[in-house]
Amino acid sequence: MTHDHDIVLRPTPQQTQAALNPPAGRNGGDLVVETLQGLGATTVFGLPGQHALGMFDALRRSSLSYVGLRVENNAGFAADAYGRITGEVAPLLLSTGPGALMSLAALQEAAAASAPVLAVGSQVPIAGLGGGRHGYLHELRDQQASFRDVVKSVHTARTQSQIPSAIAAAWESALTAPHGPVWVEIPQDVLLAQTELPVVTAMDATPDEVVPRPELTAVAAHLLANARRPAIIAGGGAVRSDACGKLLALAERIDAPVVTTFGGKGAFPWEHPLSLQSWLEDRHTTDFLEDADVLLVVGSGLGELSSNYHTFAPRGRVIQIEADAGKLGSNHDCLGIHADARLALSALLETVEPRQDETAPERVRTVLAAVRERIDAQELTLEQRLLASVREALPDTSPSFWDMTILAYWAWSAFDARHPNTMHSAQGAGGLGYGFPAALGAAAADPTRPVLAVSGDGGAMYSIAELATARQYDLPVTWLIVDDGGYGILREYMTDAFGEATATELARPDFVALAEAFGVPAVRTTPEALTEDLAKSFAEPGPSVVVLPAVLKMFAPTHL
Repeated sequence: MTHDHDIVLRPTPQQTQAALNPPAGRNGGDLVVETLQGLGATTVFGLPGQHALGMFDALRRSSLSYVGLRVENNAGFAADAYGRITGEVAPLLLSTGPGALMSLAALQEAAAASAPVLAVGSQVPIAGLGGGRHGYLHELRDQQASFRDVVKSVHTARTQSQIPSAIAAAWESALTAPHGPVWVEIPQDVLLAQTELPVVTAMDATPDEVVPRPELTAVAAHLLANARRPAIIAGGGAVRSDACGKLLALAERIDAPVVTTFGGKGAFPWEHPLSLQSWLEDRHTTDFLEDADVLLVVGSGLGELSSNYHTFAPRGRVIQIEADAGKLGSNHDCLGIHADARLALSALLETVEPRQDETAPERVRTVLAAVRERIDAQELTLEQRLLASVREALPDTSPSFWDMTILAYWAWSAFDARHPNTMHSAQGAGGLGYGFPAALGAAAADPTRPVLAVSGDGGAMYSIAELATARQYDLPVTWLIVDDGGYGILREYMTDAFGEATATELARPDFVALAEAFGVPAVRTTPEALTEDLAKSFAEPGPSVVVLPAVLKMFAPTHL
């Protein structure tokens, strides 16, 4: 009897000969890029630095496409978006100390959004490791410690032989549900030293699937089939696991209304009779969900934004499907099913008995009408008009990336993403500067369709340098900058809380002239011309900037 662990893959004579006679001129950096190629990578992001030059030298001997950004944090945002769009690991090559630390905010966003980013950073030479005060350039007492609380896992290679295994282990970790960023570090001298190790060939680092326990899905199916008022909250996990079709089938089988979280935009058809859309920051939606006697939560931890700032208090039974075991029951008592959303929904579809509820669409219409009435009473026609203009101009299958700005806050609740995995924002960690570099990463993943980035003038200043990147690689990104002369949402928060705002007003450049200085065409638009100007930009190849001077307001909160 033959067991899997008895099977030994024997090299062919040609493979043996190649291994015995590796090409000359390779170093430790070649082992890094060869391993990435062997695992299936095609594109890497990054920014070179002195200790990392061995990796960047090896890129010219590889088939990997390199996209170099101007700031490490922006390179991290680009890799994050590449991982979100493709579902594949996005390698990010960084240098030591300041270069590595500059990426932390982006890696925090990747962790919050479950984006599979594999960051490979250099280290000081081996002699400088261990926390001694040797005075090496970029030296930190414990560089790994800066990353441990941010990324999923930390991996090290202190010899060249350890490099392929360390990167393969990190790759598997990044792709294990829930996806997330990982950190690998390799000393400078290990990267620079010549190597006689064989060329790294194909490697397998495919993670095991997170399969639901059948006794749990059996109980969940029984609860849903016998519920009087079931409802579903669909989060980002439903999108990442490609479970949207199964979500639709389940909702229709049991006539359960569905609301999508801000990270789950596009998981459920916006205009479907059972769609509550994404109005989570509204008490009407919160009340409806609290009234459900069985609430199915798919791929969401019901964090701050998804719970109307933790005011949501379900009265019925909660079933939570979540690939991140740490989120199960973290906010509400539940029947917790640790599983990939697609696999868990498949199991439910196989066992749940159909239920009919002709009142469900009417109850959904009642909630949405109440939401519209509340918003309309606040005289926010400009904001709604601008969002409609963006939606009209943006091709249905084009991805959009939204910075932390008032128009994005509107989009979380009110924008119809139309397709799964096409609307992304920095709402996971909530840092500024995400929109434009992330859009560049998405365009690098698929340059055949235009990509939209949306920023305020404050967030745009984090990313101005990447206009050079957009031009250098001729990436089809249209950057909409809503210029209100400051940090608009903070201006609102402070005025509401303290009566006046402090430190929110900004001197800013002429964004049109600035973009043109980088060779990027730009136009200053108006609310009336926004649809036409955006459509023109999307139709043209390469990058472009559309600047909209406008002071926007946020709709009133309901959680206070």
